[in-house]
Amino acid sequence: MVVAVFFVMPASASHAFTAEAQRQCTGDAFRLCSSEIPDIGRITACMVRNRSSLSSGCRVELDKGLAAKSHKVAEQ
Repeated sequence: MVVAVFFVMPASASHAFTAEAQRQCTGDAFRLCSSEIPDIGRITACMVRNRSSLSSGCRVELDKGLAAKSHKVAEQ
């Protein structure tokens, strides 16, 4: 059985995951947050909680997603 993780940066129905975020973070999601799969919101929260344990590439993508989410919230 193959399970695909579509990691969302940020967790929002209006903002789809990026291919790069998926590429960089899928391994970390399985390693650190497998108990949260397939709930995207819970995976994202888990990844934020475990930020210091993320691979460097995933951490960069997580930071980009959080910055984009903050910017979007600030505009509202």
